[in-house]
Amino acid sequence: MPDRIELDPAELGRKVYPWLTASLIPRAIAWVSTVSDAGVDNVAPHSFNTVAGIDPATLCFVSVGAKDTLRNARSIGEFVLNIGSGSQLHRMNDSATNFPGDLSEFDAASLEREPSVVVRPPRVRDAPIAFECRVSGEHVIGDCVMVFGEVVHLAAHRSVLAEDGLPDATLVDPLARLGRSEWSRLGELVDLDRIHYEDWADGRRSAD
Repeated sequence: MPDRIELDPAELGRKVYPWLTASLIPRAIAWVSTVSDAGVDNVAPHSFNTVAGIDPATLCFVSVGAKDTLRNARSIGEFVLNIGSGSQLHRMNDSATNFPGDLSEFDAASLEREPSVVVRPPRVRDAPIAFECRVSGEHVIGDCVMVFGEVVHLAAHRSVLAEDGLPDATLVDPLARLGRSEWSRLGELVDLDRIHYEDWADGRRSAD
């Protein structure tokens, strides 16, 4: 019997989804908060999100299907990407419930709001880091939409900053999604500098 199984994504169709989510792990998960035309605050966790650009600073998230977050971001043109922490696991999971559009997940999941500085959607008050974004574009892939947002303001709790002024990973205690219904936290940290070519040519290797 061969060591590997071989699969054709075209034959799998939508069944490729659990393969993607169980293989590309861990995936940082963050709350994306938006507000509707009617003024209803929405906040939902997204594990398909990442940095998309540096100059200008740009983040992105993917909406799988046309959900409230996507509709609001398209309508208002703004969103906040809030980094969650381990202590917020259950509330983040609760906020993933498919509540009706006229019910705010902030209220349903007992999440405290705080006003943003630049954009209209509120931030999650207890989120250690929040990035306020203005929608700068989108890319449609089937029934998924990747939404890009230029970061126009960022806020961080002083309690999660290291001595160099940047976030300390252990203090942020970020959440991540795995496959199925699995979540994870930070775990072991490895500090490993990148090797410059000059040092490589002199024989330096990561194992040194």
